[in-house]
Amino acid sequence: MIPKETVDKIIESSRIEDVVGDFVSLKRRGTSMIGLCPFHNEKTP
Repeated sequence: MIPKETVDKIIESSRIEDVVGDFVSLKRRGTSMIGLCPFHNEKTP
């Protein structure tokens, strides 16, 4: 198992938008980012 300290370090040094943005096209909506779920056939977020 990965040590909690390692997980905490990764979480602190990474922005979720950067991680998810590698797999999902994100668009800014106000102060949030939105994108389509990669596991469903959605057409609108």
